[in-house]
This record gives sequence, C-alpha cells and structure tokens, in this order.
Amino acid sequence: MSSEQGATTTLRQADEDVLGPTGRPLTEFPEPPALASHGPARIVAMVNQKGGVGKTTSTINLGAALAELGRKVLLVDFDPQGALSAGLGTNPHELDLTVYNVLMDRKTDIREAIQPTEVENIDLLPANIDLSAAEVQLVNEVAREQVLAHALRKVEDDYDIILIDCQPSLGLLTVNALTAAHGVIIPLICEFFALRAVALLVETIEKVQDRLNPRLQIDGVLATMYDPRTLHSREVIGRLLEAFGDKVFETVIKRTIKFADATVAAEPITSYAGNHAGATAYRQLAKELISRGGAP
Repeated sequence: MSSEQGATTTLRQADEDVLGPTGRPLTEFPEPPALASHGPARIVAMVNQKGGVGKTTSTINLGAALAELGRKVLLVDFDPQGALSAGLGTNPHELDLTVYNVLMDRKTDIREAIQPTEVENIDLLPANIDLSAAEVQLVNEVAREQVLAHALRKVEDDYDIILIDCQPSLGLLTVNALTAAHGVIIPLICEFFALRAVALLVETIEKVQDRLNPRLQIDGVLATMYDPRTLHSREVIGRLLEAFGDKVFETVIKRTIKFADATVAAEPITSYAGNHAGATAYRQLAKELISRGGAP
C-alpha cells in the first residue's frame, strides 16, 4: 500500500469514527429505564425474502441484547429450516410441538409449544421442517393471513417484545408474520444484489398495511455484514440512505467470524463474546430500537 493510500484509509477511518458508517454523527443512545411491569408485547418481524442477510443472527442477538436490558422476549422461529431454534441449542428434529402445531391445530395451546432457553428473559417458539407444509395447508383456512396473529394474542401480555424470524420468502407464512406485527426490521447485507429485492419487499409491506394490518410500520433497515475496508459496502450504505433516509438504523453490523462461532456454540454473541464489537453493536441496536419506540 502506498503512503497516499494509507493516508486515505486512515482519514476514512477517522471520519467513520466521528460520523459512523451511515455518515451521521454517532449517537450515544441512553440506557433505557427498567420496566415496572411486563407486556403487552410489541411484535416485530425480521423480514427479507433474500437469504443469507443476517435475519436469524439479528433475531437472536437483538433479542439477547433486549433481554439484558430487562425486557422479556419471545423469539418465534418462522422458518422451516429451524435455524433460530438450532442457534439457541434446540434440536429441531426432536421437537414434539412447534409453531406448526400452534398454527394448524386449534387444540394446541401456544404455551405448551413455547420453550425456555439458556438465556435469561428469552423464550422460544421453535420450528422445524413441518412448517413447510403449513404454507399449503393454510390456503384453505378461513382468515388464513391472521392465524399467527390469533395465536400470539394469547401470550402478548407475557412479554415485552416478540421477534419473528421469517423465512426467505414473501409467501403466506411471511404475510402471516407481517399481519401479526406492529413493526418490521429489514436486515440487508451490504451488497448491491441485496438492494434489488428491497422494492418488492416494500411493496408487499405496503399491501399488508393497506389490506390486512394498518398499524404495521417499518421500524428500520439494518445494514449487516458491513466491511468498512471496501468502497462497495460504503456505496451500498449510501444507496440505503437515499432510499430509506432516517429509516436506516445508525447501528451497522460489521462482518466478523465471531457470529458464526457463536452460532456453533448455540449462544448469542452477547454471552459467547460479550466484549466483542459484534456484541456491542447489537446492544447499541437494542437501545436504538427502544429510543425509536420500536420496543418498550
């Protein structure tokens, strides 16, 4: 690297340290006050029809960061791959009751399917491959888009926030999640190919707002797998700001192998490597979400 390139890199890093990756002055979000009581929950869906953008990682780690702040959290695995369940130490193949049973069998009490986790203040509504059948079976149900909303209504008062990890699809399961939710977080990998699908996602959200769930709003767009060393990542952040403005979270999740390591250990990064920058970022995101009114 030439001295000129080195100086440019150092200057760029210095700018980022002052302004943050989104080009805004870094905000020190305050420590939120403790809650006097729990519930009713605000429901937030993690949605992007593109896979590999960090939905499950963000659901687990944002949930863990909110739990550290004293919030009671329910994580809903709404992906037949069961990655969220596995990421919290549950073997999806050994489950007798999952979110599928809750959706398809009216006699199944949602509380019977919910499991405690090793993480304090976090419960899990797990999923496995059975959920893939629900998309077909729900087609013949009355009010098929509202089945999940009806199920979650029974436990809303038990939690402060419910995070739904959606599958990479805009099918009926995702529409169920959007119909149940108060807000949407869109995790978006810092690559141009990921940007192309966002217009279709926003169109789907607007249709659900118009026809099924008027209260639904976009809580924010979360840039993930950001690499400050590349011009490409910074340009994608710029495009996000042009398209979504203040909807883009100030918090940006940088690319690191520690997230994969934490997944293998079946732990959130906040407990697996609590002092790592990735853990700090999700704690910052939790405070930012609360400050925006996206969580109690």
